[in-house]
Amino acid sequence: MEKTEKESMKIMEDKTAVTIINEDEPQINYRGVKAMPFIIGNETFEKLGAIGTLSNLQVYLTTVFNMSRLSATTLLNVFNGTTNLATLIGAYLSDTYFGRYKTLGFASIASLFGLLLVNLTAVFKSLHPPHCAPDTRCIGPDAGQMTFLLFGFGLMIVGAGGIRPCNFAFGADQFNPNTESGKRGVDSFFNWYYFTVTFAEIVSVTIVVYVQSNVSWSIGLAIPTIFMFLSCFLYFVGSKMYVKVMPEGSPMSSIVQVMVVAFKKRKLKLPKEPWLHLFNYSPPKSLNSKLPYTDQFSFLDKAAILTPEDQIKPDGSTSNPWNLCSIQQIEEAKCVIRVIPISLTAILYHIGAQQQYVVFQALQSNRYLGNTNFQIPAASYVIFAMLSLTLWLPIYDRIIVPILRKFTKKGTGISVLQRIGIGLFITIIESLVGAFVEERRRSSLALSNASGVSTMSAMWLVPQLALGGLAEAFNAIGQIEFYYKQFPENMRSIAGAFFFCGSAASNYVYSFLISTVHRKTEGALGGNWLPEDLNKGRLDYFYYLVAALCGFNFCYFLVCAHWYRYKGTGDHHAMEEIEILEVKKLEEHSA
Repeated sequence: MEKTEKESMKIMEDKTAVTIINEDEPQINYRGVKAMPFIIGNETFEKLGAIGTLSNLQVYLTTVFNMSRLSATTLLNVFNGTTNLATLIGAYLSDTYFGRYKTLGFASIASLFGLLLVNLTAVFKSLHPPHCAPDTRCIGPDAGQMTFLLFGFGLMIVGAGGIRPCNFAFGADQFNPNTESGKRGVDSFFNWYYFTVTFAEIVSVTIVVYVQSNVSWSIGLAIPTIFMFLSCFLYFVGSKMYVKVMPEGSPMSSIVQVMVVAFKKRKLKLPKEPWLHLFNYSPPKSLNSKLPYTDQFSFLDKAAILTPEDQIKPDGSTSNPWNLCSIQQIEEAKCVIRVIPISLTAILYHIGAQQQYVVFQALQSNRYLGNTNFQIPAASYVIFAMLSLTLWLPIYDRIIVPILRKFTKKGTGISVLQRIGIGLFITIIESLVGAFVEERRRSSLALSNASGVSTMSAMWLVPQLALGGLAEAFNAIGQIEFYYKQFPENMRSIAGAFFFCGSAASNYVYSFLISTVHRKTEGALGGNWLPEDLNKGRLDYFYYLVAALCGFNFCYFLVCAHWYRYKGTGDHHAMEEIEILEVKKLEEHSA
């Protein structure tokens, strides 16, 4: 018996060796870390450009374009939401037609021209409304000025729609997924990539925002445009070093086929051991790893039931994929379906982690640095969230993960879902701290101060911002890693888009939330929670509302995480039977 098992294991090892070492297939030259300066450099300068413009747009729209705070916030939420939704289109085009390399190149150029147009609205007086003089009625932008601005926003949406879903996956493509060092490289890549990009954002919200607020909007918006030009230059210079994964056609059509065929065959009865009797075929040169059978969403398994009408080609594939699907196809569809409930937690996470009223709180707080005359720009306070993230990531990646690895025996220290859950919990604490700080700000003689500026130092905003950065270090990076690893390999651009789709939905929900709260509390006895003058509102109540929503979100996540089954984790009994069957086939073949 022992001899038979050893021979079987030897056969399996030989089979594996043949699979890995195939002289007929060209060997991919993975450059790994060597390609990173170009990829991360491209993304760093792209973020310097985009964040250098976006982080201060609230102030730009209210001071230069003479828009109200509510209108500016709503416009930016719609802009950010549309930008993030566009990532789904960019991901689809990348995975289906163009590949990540071409999509990133085209999107980078579009983003460059978008930033240039926004810059021109500040350079030429005819492209923005006249400056508001004291004691006069402010004139808002006319139709032509808004059209020019929105056209620039449109090009930035096209650029972000291609860059955001592809850059993470494109960077991870440079590491060999079949080696242990390559897998470790991908895990560290997500952390260090975020670290570098966040460092770029820090530069944007300090130096660039300071120039915009205190020197000149024309120069301040020109700097991000120059950064974006450098981003394009670095990206194309490194072209010869990149691993360029070619698209395999529409990955979404395979999922649609599973849904359609499962509906067609819904009245058929599944066999008792579906993993042995259903149609199973995997394309020999597919990017996707072979997935084991799982018993979740078993109604989809009916798509793999063979009927007399179904015809099989000589190579083992089906002649009509709209009448018969393989178990592999079905399991790939299940991977995507399983991710969706977890991805919905991103909506309320972003509302809790990135509280947009912090900028307006800073505007109505004491922003002077100590006893000096230096005043920190309101938009620059988000740097404390970025500093928190930047300081935490190296400590987490180099110190905490190796320690956790010894106890959990996991390469990443903790599971990716645990990482996401920690970030969600932190958003609850962040919102409660935000409510406390706002109560203190209002009570610090804000109402009796003629200028409407509280005597409270804006540095009191740092704790909630630092918690926001910590939440992002856990949840945001955890989300990106989760989508990348749990989606089928041929859908990794779409996986990247999922993160931004959550952010997009969050922007729309946040806009709806603040509009509803503003409308419902406008005539209330306690006063409007979110008026133009925060001193006359109750922003602290709004923070308590957000904390309650984040608490609900965390509880929902715990239920989903308990139910979730990681990709590659199949039904134990089914996997054992399939393995025995494969060994028998190999023994017969060797005989």
